[in-house]
Amino acid sequence: MSKIGLQTRDESLKSSHSSSAKKGSRKGLQVKNEEIVNGISTVSLSSGQTLNGTVQSNMPSEDARRSSHVSRQKEEKRAGSVSHRKTGGRKKHCRSVYGVIPHGQFGPKAYLDSVSNLTIPDPSSQKLLWNEPLQSVLVIRKHLDSNVLIPFSKMVAWLVESKNLKVYVEHGVMSDPILEANEEFNSVKDRVKPFVEGEEDLTNKIDFIICLGGDGTLLYASSLFQVDVPPVMAFNMGSLGFLTPFQFDHNFKRNVSKVMDGSPSVLLHYRLKCVLMSGGCSSVPHVKNIEKENSHVKTHKLVLNEVVVDRGPSSYLSNFELHIEGRRVTSVQGDGLIISTPTGSTAYAVAAGASMVHPSVPCILITPICPHSLSFRPIVVPAGVEIKVLLSPNARNTSMVSFDGRDRLEMLHGDTLLITTAMYPVPSICAVDQMEDWFESLAVCLNWNVRRPQKALESSPSQSSLLSLDDSESMTSSQSSAIND
Repeated sequence: MSKIGLQTRDESLKSSHSSSAKKGSRKGLQVKNEEIVNGISTVSLSSGQTLNGTVQSNMPSEDARRSSHVSRQKEEKRAGSVSHRKTGGRKKHCRSVYGVIPHGQFGPKAYLDSVSNLTIPDPSSQKLLWNEPLQSVLVIRKHLDSNVLIPFSKMVAWLVESKNLKVYVEHGVMSDPILEANEEFNSVKDRVKPFVEGEEDLTNKIDFIICLGGDGTLLYASSLFQVDVPPVMAFNMGSLGFLTPFQFDHNFKRNVSKVMDGSPSVLLHYRLKCVLMSGGCSSVPHVKNIEKENSHVKTHKLVLNEVVVDRGPSSYLSNFELHIEGRRVTSVQGDGLIISTPTGSTAYAVAAGASMVHPSVPCILITPICPHSLSFRPIVVPAGVEIKVLLSPNARNTSMVSFDGRDRLEMLHGDTLLITTAMYPVPSICAVDQMEDWFESLAVCLNWNVRRPQKALESSPSQSSLLSLDDSESMTSSQSSAIND
């Protein structure tokens, strides 16, 4: 299998010509997988489907070029999407030339039926597939809310008894006094597997996640998986529930079974890779090349909503430098800065004046918090760029950094905060589809564009506003003439 760096259309054609000269004339190439190598997109290709027309070893004539162009257009229309099939072993990730398309494997069992690598992905075609029957599920419930415990016990008991699944729950759940008195939960308690956050790695152990709570519960589930995340089915039992499209009612068994046995629509929530490097590092590598094991790494996290840099308890303004792709962009002087995912655009960022962006849009939002400049407006940059934040030499105080509202750390002089789009998103199961769920959340949770309707004018339907205006001007002219006479 040949591997070609897919940077531009011309470079792909040149590489194809070079390969054809060595191996003789052959039909085109089929896109299989694409990888990121040192920040450069590469795509794995194998013989089969035509890519960019028929590749020939000799330079084509003008008629041949025209014929090839027509053939290419027909092939591109016929090609559609390229489906991933299980090839044995772990599935490779798929990427697109339009922004960052994430790792396509979600836990041990689930993967994404991807679209063509040469077109902008169609949200309606993103369907989740299971390559094996599910064996394990993680059930997470909202903390400090007794109203969730009864639905939680019903869900766990049904998954264990009816679905015969290995169910993981948080260790603290096992000693909850309300659940200890619940007969339904006690009947399966010995078959439930508790885990302790930070002590047990759930990677490759969980096939499916069910959340009972609000947006914070989903954020917590995301934090448990710092690489690929199993598919998440989120039930709205919290305060807002913008990210939780399912309702827990008498149909919950049918809804869960439909997801586990079918190919549901899925919404990929991009995450940010955030690395805080200590000041002792003489040469800071690119954020894509930094691993947790680096001795200068103070923290290494993937966040779902945003990373916030602010002045903390200090009364002084925050003062730090903002760099994007190695270029100094501006100085930030104000209360702080929000760097968020499209998913986080409807959280802290929108309260600070950012636009609301659909989670499928590959981008990063940069929003100042109360900037001491009237012209410092929120901006949107492409997904995958490296964002660097460091304290200005003239800063009067240190800054504080928080990740999805948790794990608040102090950023000292000399420290460097590096951020980019992570290749491991959170795959959230849709109740209907990507568009319906998102706009429903805007309307129900945020009351987006809710106002009283405008009243119609009291005039005949055949009379337009322009005619009314002409009549009023004519009347005014007649009255004016009468007065002058």
